[in-house]
This record gives sequence, structure tokens and C-alpha cells, in this order.
Amino acid sequence: MRNAIDDLLGAYDKLIMDPVHGGIPLYRHEIQVIDHPLFQRLRNICQNDILSLVFPGATHSRFLHSIGVMHVGSRMFRSMINAYLRERQLSSQVSLTMTQLDAIDYLAKIIRLACLLHDSGHSSFSHQFTQARRIKELMARPNRFEDLWVDVDIRGIYAEPPEELEHEHYSVRVAYDVLNSVDLASAGLHRDDVLGIMETTDVTPSGTFCEHAETFWSFIAGPDANAGALQDTSTPRLVMDLLSSIVSGEIDADRADYMLRDGFHSSVTIGGFNLDHLLSNLRFGWTVEEPWLGLAITHKGLGALEDFVYSRHQMYRKVYAHKTALGFDWLLREAINEVLDDTETFEWVDLCLSRMDHFAELTDNFFWEAFRRKARREPKSYSKCIVDRVKLEHLDTLENLDASGQQVHCQQLAASLGTDSSEVVTCTMRARFSNIQDNFNGIKVLVREPVSGKRHLRRITDVSAFFTKFGDGTITHFYRRPKILRSR
Repeated sequence: MRNAIDDLLGAYDKLIMDPVHGGIPLYRHEIQVIDHPLFQRLRNICQNDILSLVFPGATHSRFLHSIGVMHVGSRMFRSMINAYLRERQLSSQVSLTMTQLDAIDYLAKIIRLACLLHDSGHSSFSHQFTQARRIKELMARPNRFEDLWVDVDIRGIYAEPPEELEHEHYSVRVAYDVLNSVDLASAGLHRDDVLGIMETTDVTPSGTFCEHAETFWSFIAGPDANAGALQDTSTPRLVMDLLSSIVSGEIDADRADYMLRDGFHSSVTIGGFNLDHLLSNLRFGWTVEEPWLGLAITHKGLGALEDFVYSRHQMYRKVYAHKTALGFDWLLREAINEVLDDTETFEWVDLCLSRMDHFAELTDNFFWEAFRRKARREPKSYSKCIVDRVKLEHLDTLENLDASGQQVHCQQLAASLGTDSSEVVTCTMRARFSNIQDNFNGIKVLVREPVSGKRHLRRITDVSAFFTKFGDGTITHFYRRPKILRSR
């Protein structure tokens, strides 16, 4: 079993170089995870589907993003630990026991693995894959979930089968197989603790996790650990929810990495924010009345958090919802539907979505080859448009139109063009930002009283009006089909 002190001091088994974060250290068990074929497949899945047809540099993979998320998640947790120790040192000498060091090290490694595997279930072209009509039909096939977990007792992972399968369910399934093949025992880790802080799961933490959670909580909260409503609450559950928020929450490692990485590779500046400043102002927060344990941010760090939220908002509007990019997304989905009309292709994808021994085949390359075959046989096809980068002809962009409003505008554009309304295509990006106010209220602001110097937590929207400015919205682009498709 590895020594927690060595690992916490920065000992590592390998260093890989990342264009966004620089050197990223890896432990031996993490190298084993990365070397697994089900993780290596992420090298062949583009982070942003076919965004590179618009922003040529955006060819980066889910593979590198996943490693980056692991690095950011580790930095988030360690930064909060360091801030806590630094502030405690101002008033008294703090000496960490080996039990406390072991607890911090265990939780840090659990976070790293969950972040590393959080996107391992993405299929070809990432999010666009599951948006294609034929793929939705495949994913909804009865007993798909049961087939995926055949011969595995999942009662410790899921209380009941999900109504609809998403890529997060596949990430858990991949993580289960990958972690079973890794020597976690040498690192002193438990598989189910990693699965427990990934999305969609309902896992009872191991005895080891429970012991470390109690130690961690007593160390962080001190006299508050068993005060008020906290004394009747499951400490391991509180700690597990805290770790989950680092993997997937409003301020999470996933968003932090993809915003920096997508902005960097797309050569735009709107996805930028000061990660160092944001992390240096994150804190563990708790209230004994609710009870609540989660992320808090210092008052001086609000500017960094506002930059984080605004950058994400702008990336959605200016990059992900770019008029040409959304047009290619529409063509991509139609091309996927088109190649799945081939019985052999359909049956193979169906098999890959049910069995982990074939799941690694679902990469971008598989569908690019299918598109090329289709394009050679049928020059007037969606596949031909994707292969030859034939764009939809952009006509107009409007915001916040409902379905009937979109239909009316389609008819108006068609009339102006002197063509049938079926020749006008709409692509809509729904920007769900109304939940920013509600969800960010789950993140507290650590405020210091000016005279007494006493600190207390306040709701974020009570301190900053910035988060009330966001709401849900839709951006709808209107296009005319390319000439090669107009006779279809």
C-alpha cells in the first residue's frame, strides 16, 4: 500500500504533458486505467463532435479532456485543504495525524479516478450521437440496461434501472469494468467509492470510505462536526455529496477544463477565466442548521466565479451555438440516421451499445468510414455533405422562439425564397441558464464581518446580483438545404 505522505507531497509514477495545464502527474493505478482499451478509445472521440469543421484547431479528444478533468479535480480538493490549513495556522499550530493524512489522501484519489472516468461512456461524436433519432430509438430498446449489465449484480450501484439511458450510465458501466482490471488494492482504494461519486449511481460507501469521511469531517468542522442538525445526518453521505459536486456540479472540474480547453483549441478568448484565482478562493462550507456541506467561495473570489459563469455563457452562445457549427451538427445527426439504415451497420451499433467487449468500437472513426462508404454510393446524401464539408446555407437567426414561431418563420423564409417550407431547416440550441440562480444558491459565500472579523456563510444571490441576470433562452438558426440535397 502506498504511503499517503509521499503521494500528498507530490510523488508520482509518470508525468504527461498537456497543452492547457502543463505537466500532469499520474499514479500507477491511474496509468493502468488510462492504458485500458475502454479508456484508450477516447483518443478517437473528438471532444466537440465536428466543431473542427468551423474552428479548425478544435480537434482535441475526450481522452485528453478526461485527464485534464482529473488534474483540475485534484487541484480543487487540494486547494481547499491547503486554504483550510493556511487559515488555521494563523491562530494555532496544526499538526496532522497519520489518520488525517490517510483520509485526505484517500478522498483525493477517489476524486481523481471519478474525474478521470466521468466521460468514459461517451460514444462517437460525443453529445451529438445520442441526439440522432435512430440512436435514440436504439438507446430506448427494452432491456438495454439489463443487457448492458448482464451477469453483474447491480443492486449496490443502482436502486432500480433508469427509465432512459444516457452517456453517464455508460460511463459508470465502463468505469466498473476498467476499475475491476486495475490493482486498486495496492493503492488502498475501493471501486464502489469511485462509482459512488459519479453521476446516476446510488452506492453505499465502503467501510474504509466511512472511516475516512468521519476523520475528514471531524478535522474540517471541529466543534461543529456533531452540532445541530449535523449530528443526525450521515457524515459519509455528506462527504460523498461534497466529492460529487467537484466531479459534477455548478463549479466542477469538468466545466473548468472544457471551457479552458475548448477556448484554447478553438483559438477564442471568451472561454477564458482565471482558474488559479478561482481555486485559491474555494473553501469547504457547512451549516449546522440545515444541515449542509458543500463548496463555499470567499467574498473576494466572487469576481473569479462571475468570470467563470460568464465565460461559460459566452462559450455556449458564440462557439457551441455558432451558426455554421449548429448547421453541421444537424447534418451530422442526419448522416448518422442515414448510415444506420444499413442493416449491418445498425445491428453492429446495436451490439456495441449492449456489450462492453464491443463498446470500444464506437468511435468517430467507425462513423467516418460509414459516411465515406455512403457518400461514394450516394453523392446526394447527408454523408456526402459531411465528408466534403458542404454547409447549410444560413438564412437567419432569432432568439426565444417557440415551436409555432419557428414554423411560421420557416414559412415566411420559404415564401421569400420561392421554395417549399421543407427546404428550410431549423437548428436550435437551448441555453439552460435559469438554474444558475437556484443552483448557485447551493454555493455559499464566506463573508467576514468588518468589525468583529467573524466569518459566516450567506446565499450567493444575497451577496451578488450578477447571478440573477441569467435565464433560459433559445438560439434558433434557419438554413436552406444545400443544393445537392434539394432533390431528395
